[in-house]
Amino acid sequence: MKNRPPITDRRLYLLLSAGAIIAGSLLLSTFNGGGEIPLFCSESISDEFFPSTTTPLQLDAILHYATSQVVPQQSLEEITVSFDVLQSISPCNFLVFGLGHDSLMWASFNPLGKTLFLEEDPTWVRSVLKTAPDLNAVTVNYRTKQADAFELLNWYQSEPECAPSKSYIRGNTQCKLAITGLPDHVYDQEWDMIMIDAPRGYFDEAPGRMGAIYTAAVMARNRKKSGVTHVFLHDVNRKTEKAYGEEFLCRRNLKKSVGRLWHFEIPPAANVTDQNAKFC
Repeated sequence: MKNRPPITDRRLYLLLSAGAIIAGSLLLSTFNGGGEIPLFCSESISDEFFPSTTTPLQLDAILHYATSQVVPQQSLEEITVSFDVLQSISPCNFLVFGLGHDSLMWASFNPLGKTLFLEEDPTWVRSVLKTAPDLNAVTVNYRTKQADAFELLNWYQSEPECAPSKSYIRGNTQCKLAITGLPDHVYDQEWDMIMIDAPRGYFDEAPGRMGAIYTAAVMARNRKKSGVTHVFLHDVNRKTEKAYGEEFLCRRNLKKSVGRLWHFEIPPAANVTDQNAKFC
């Protein structure tokens, strides 16, 4: 999801086109009128073709993906899994770890809901928002390094403030896996869907996704509203993502696996008072 050089090979360009079709399908699904759209603009097009439920963000997304050669990192099959869930629960509260080439797409899939992106690089945030000012993004300061991933996985089990019985993120400075320092509204909001496709985790000095996975698990377990929290974890072909997904999001909650994407449905946790209890 992070900024990368343009990808121009034909196969991925076709995926880009397919992504534009997906975005377009959401727009077209809002059309209520019958008949054909005029070929020329000699007559004004009525609201029957562009109803009020179509947002400028959706139109921006379609234009962007129809004219860009930079494609989202996820495959069409992976995107479709999340798209299907969004269609069933939108408008919803959607939290996305990472701001990138697919952000307009995700926001356009949830046009009347709240979509918020968490990004590690403030320079990249400013760059993206210059071209897509309607996106909502917050800069995150991660306290972990990818090189420490498996040491942290062992360490957290002996840190009481990381235990499921504590289960809090805001102000939890003792637990290195908790993402602290975010604006209050991020913690106060109950998120119906969480996408973890960042931060970077492919070199030792990168933050890794350990904190994102732990934080998503705690947020989902603390849900007060009815229903489950949908959590999507990308790049599960990598050791860290797979290990942390199994440790905190739990195999029993795994709903679907497509390509490098896992989809979990996490129910609210019952009252956990046992200090030795595990997440899974």
